[in-house]
Amino acid sequence: MKRILQTPISEQEARDLHVGDVIYITGAMFTARDEAHLKMLEEGEPFPVSGLALYHCGPVVRKDTAGWKIVSAGPTTSARMEIFEDRFLERFPVRAIIGKGGMGEKTLAALRKVGAVYTHYTGGAGALAAQAISDITDVHWLSELGMPEAVWVLSVKEFGPLTVTMDAHGESLYTTLGETVHENMQAIHDRIERGE
Repeated sequence: MKRILQTPISEQEARDLHVGDVIYITGAMFTARDEAHLKMLEEGEPFPVSGLALYHCGPVVRKDTAGWKIVSAGPTTSARMEIFEDRFLERFPVRAIIGKGGMGEKTLAALRKVGAVYTHYTGGAGALAAQAISDITDVHWLSELGMPEAVWVLSVKEFGPLTVTMDAHGESLYTTLGETVHENMQAIHDRIERGE
């Protein structure tokens, strides 16, 4: 059975999630990359973001007679936002972050403090992601920041699958995988040293 979270997501719903859970999101989410994060931290939220999903994404968007249409919406490497994501989370109570590649210890601590999760979406699947976006409901700072850096407010249906890789309990799949990789590399090194 699919686990679908409807926005706005509550703090308790986010805290009920654990590393390894697979979820889908329906409702409203918004995109924000480096420049949008900084602009929101400086100027405040351009619309209510409480309980929404934040997508690290610089979408490819086209405009036709019917309005804006998402062409591709693949995730941006999230590590770029590590320098300010903790401050962002403490100021803007989003409950789910969507991105790729994971984030660091400062973000992990903030997720635990505020009650939110980081989820991984497959890179290179921008066209597939666009299929789950039913509408663009708004765009902010387009003329100032440009298409990829603007804040796009999206209506989505069963956006995913999203794997929870960092949770509100202080667990990070990236840390666990790093430890496993290190152990395996050490075992291989030891076998080589023994001539096996």
